[in-house]
Amino acid sequence: MDVSTRATAAAFRELLDEVRGLEAKLYEGPNAPTDTPSVLEGYRWIFSILQVGLDAYVWADSNRPRFVDIVGPYKKWGGDNADAFYQYAPIDPTRTYRVRGRRGDAAYLSLTVYGGPDDGRYSERIVGTINDRALDIDRDGNYELALSPDPQPGCWLKLEPDAVCAITRDYLIDPVNGKRAEWHIDAVGPTPAWREDDADLARRFRAARTWLEDQAKIVPLALGEPNVVEPPFPVPQVTFGWAAGDAAYAMGSFDLAADEALVIRGRSPECAFWNVCLWNPFLHTYNYDYERVTINGGQVRYEDDGSWTIVVAHRDPDHPNWVSTAGHPRGRIWFRWFYPSLTPERPVTEVVALDRAAI
Repeated sequence: MDVSTRATAAAFRELLDEVRGLEAKLYEGPNAPTDTPSVLEGYRWIFSILQVGLDAYVWADSNRPRFVDIVGPYKKWGGDNADAFYQYAPIDPTRTYRVRGRRGDAAYLSLTVYGGPDDGRYSERIVGTINDRALDIDRDGNYELALSPDPQPGCWLKLEPDAVCAITRDYLIDPVNGKRAEWHIDAVGPTPAWREDDADLARRFRAARTWLEDQAKIVPLALGEPNVVEPPFPVPQVTFGWAAGDAAYAMGSFDLAADEALVIRGRSPECAFWNVCLWNPFLHTYNYDYERVTINGGQVRYEDDGSWTIVVAHRDPDHPNWVSTAGHPRGRIWFRWFYPSLTPERPVTEVVALDRAAI
């Protein structure tokens, strides 16, 4: 029997070695987490980025693409949050694609095409974005758009020669009970015959390995100055990786004793959606199936003047905008605002005794 799998076998072993080596991130280096919950979540993070790497580089087929979930309760990485659904589809920049969707209850939705290398390295730029303000959405919430290197009738996003993937985003005020957006993609025209190929599968395994290596370079994050939120930065003109092009962001951190609370006061500009999330050093949200570790602008109780106060604490201080640390003594804080009318003001923070944080 003439069986040639040598290239794939070698790439497979390299991928397994990369997965095995990621464990060092949990225990070694200046930013390695020092609390048990974050270390345990780090083990889950390894398999989250492996899942995404396999979906994006091993299984993905730009001739027969599908949108697949890359963020969610069981895929925590890259700055996920409880309110969002993200889906991924591979793109061949020479082909034409038809995308169909239905809005559901999304407060914000978009499709972004990213460009850059197609070998597992993170994307280098945004090729183009179409969001719900640009889509022609009918009374039933349906919409269609085309992705193509050549102009197409109706809603169209131009594919540049370096286009590699499309990522959708849907943000819901009530992601548990709300109806998420639907996305479907089809390649237009004939497709070549498909057969398993040793060289091609080896290339895919190596891309997944490169993906893991690239993601591991980003984390774990340093804590930074504790118990502050840094000045928000505006909607970016240039992004790295799979960041959104419609949002302003602000990062902060907390480091609290058991009897302390971090009180965050601020005001959000007019926007389509905003939220704040707590992350471990691996850009991984805490478990939001059991307690509130993120809160959004539709869930917050506002002051009479439109401002808001959010309290980060280990236990409920009897405040309506309490966000739980879920057993983490320290961690990262991340704000985002979609379609902000202006760059948000910097939130003001104060550490107080837990019993002083009640409303």
